[in-house]
Amino acid sequence: MKKALENYAFIDSQNLNLGIRDQGWALDYYRFRVFLKEKHGVVKAYMFLGYLAEQEKMYQALRNYGYELVFKPVVRQKNSEVKGNVDAELVLQAMIDYQKYVKAVIVTGDGDFYCLVKYFKEQGKLLKLLVPNRYKYSTLFLSKGVLSIHDVMFLNQFRHLLEHKKQHP
Repeated sequence: MKKALENYAFIDSQNLNLGIRDQGWALDYYRFRVFLKEKHGVVKAYMFLGYLAEQEKMYQALRNYGYELVFKPVVRQKNSEVKGNVDAELVLQAMIDYQKYVKAVIVTGDGDFYCLVKYFKEQGKLLKLLVPNRYKYSTLFLSKGVLSIHDVMFLNQFRHLLEHKKQHP
């Protein structure tokens, strides 16, 4: 019997959320988790985010949808802006679990992850780079000849499947 693929997803939640919102729509995180599982064989989906106590209800919903949350403490700036860059946590987790998954799905458009994506591609470990916004992402991913357009999937084209639909009473 052939063993099912056990792929992991590593999600830059801030980039995902802002990339989708910048296009004028909201992501249905439940549908996105199903999409990762059915389209990419993702058995574990890590979501990296800054922790805010007032968001605990949302965190519980994400856990219920099947995400494993990895938090970074946030720093509140003087202007009340919250800063919680999760880049190092995502890269570290991807490397800690390296032997546990067959392929990785990286969800970001942030060029800070170029070295991780490049390494995974060279090692045959990259399944897909899922970019939230086709119109706003780092050109490093495609301009340096490491990735081809076949390695990248833009979530714009799946809006009809992944958009949060307002429920009516």
